[in-house]
Amino acid sequence: MAEAASVYPPLNKRPVANTICLFDVDGTLTPARRDVSPEMLALLSALRQRVAIGYVGGSDMVKQQEQLGTASINVTSLFDFCFPENGLTAYRLGVPLANQSFIQWLGEDKYKQLVNFILHYIADLDLPVKRGTFVEFRNGMINVSPIGRNASVAERNEYERHDKETGIRTKFVEVLKEKFGHLGLTFSIGGQISFDVFPHGWDKTYCLQHVEAEAERPDGVKYTTIHFFGDKTYKGGNDYEIYEDSRTVGHSVTNPEDTAAQVKKTFGL
Repeated sequence: MAEAASVYPPLNKRPVANTICLFDVDGTLTPARRDVSPEMLALLSALRQRVAIGYVGGSDMVKQQEQLGTASINVTSLFDFCFPENGLTAYRLGVPLANQSFIQWLGEDKYKQLVNFILHYIADLDLPVKRGTFVEFRNGMINVSPIGRNASVAERNEYERHDKETGIRTKFVEVLKEKFGHLGLTFSIGGQISFDVFPHGWDKTYCLQHVEAEAERPDGVKYTTIHFFGDKTYKGGNDYEIYEDSRTVGHSVTNPEDTAAQVKKTFGL
């Protein structure tokens, strides 16, 4: 990993100084839950020669390795900063940083009440199909999917169309806010089939504390320009908070091709 990073200028020697680009994953760097294209990886590599780059996504490291890396290439070698689970797990130049635990923060009893309610609610939903893994436990959050995360690509696409017509996830989130709002939780819709549940402030803006901490390192960089590219930038989407944050320059994209076009235009690549 260190060898891969060494082919790029050190972070404090990048030609476009004090600048970092952060990218959402699903719908921004890749189609939802699909692999990144060789063309996107080539563009990111060219961009990395000029600025620091990182990704921030809600999924865990295993899924992001599947989407962005390969069997022989670790995803942490492809980015300067990796922020799975919104940065609650984090890597800098391949080295792990401090992480946070959702279950420790919430407590087992409250967690069981929340999950039991979610599972009962899903059981009563009338959907065209249901598969498996309706609640996925992650280090810094849980991910809730009415159809189940084991759905195939075709089933995910069909569910997304159904969800847009019926507002299943939006209604689900409103019920949870009413029932569990007192717990200090955020419910954030993202991707095609699910939404994330995490403590207030543990949205994608959480990763910015790692970026800001760079200035405190002996050879650190004070990132005064933080570009963020994401597709779910609307209110209630899981890119909204970081897109709207005063510390970032937000770029709203529609798909990976649009991301590539905006990066090329912004940085003259």
